[in-house]
Amino acid sequence: MTTLNDDRVARALDRMYTASAEQFAKMREDGSRRFTDLSNASAQERADALSDIYMPVTPEAGRLLYSLVRATKPAVVVEFGMSFGLSALHLASAVRDNGTGRVYTTELSAAKIAAAKQTFAETGLDDVITVLEGDALETLKSVTGDIGFVLLDGWKELYLPVLELLEPQLTNGALVVADNTSMADTQPYLDRVREPSNGYVSVNFLARDSDSMELSCRA
Repeated sequence: MTTLNDDRVARALDRMYTASAEQFAKMREDGSRRFTDLSNASAQERADALSDIYMPVTPEAGRLLYSLVRATKPAVVVEFGMSFGLSALHLASAVRDNGTGRVYTTELSAAKIAAAKQTFAETGLDDVITVLEGDALETLKSVTGDIGFVLLDGWKELYLPVLELLEPQLTNGALVVADNTSMADTQPYLDRVREPSNGYVSVNFLARDSDSMELSCRA
């Protein structure tokens, strides 16, 4: 049995995915403009305004993240953009089942940090997760060691700056997974990882009907 199937983890994932689906269904019915109304806001302002909104990877993408971390056995896993912690649960479950490694995850919203920390404690995964609170471009400077896996799932215009910050610590063969790469703000990042001279082998694939993920190997 994998940690993903542990009763505590499975219940937490089911609870959050159910809440997320109900929330987005209600937003569609109400014609919510909460995202578009924040187009000119700062990263912190957006995080605070959307502190109750789930922004999860799909269940299929979560299982993919788990499988990739299991296969690569990274010593250090970095996640940019924790939200309520759904993807972090998948990453930490893989680290637990590998028997080695640590997950460092970043978040700006104080409300989401508090909720995620409670979930991590309830699932028994808090001992392999370090939550970095605040501006990721500052907090990620505290991460030491060789980074073997990165998930980019925060504000899209920061994908490239975060990659540039972490790049000196990426191991040969490190995997960098970027979510929501159909969004225009990810284009500078995509240009970087798709240019062979920058040292990546990169592939894009659909993660949901209208959006994609980019998987890049540090070659």
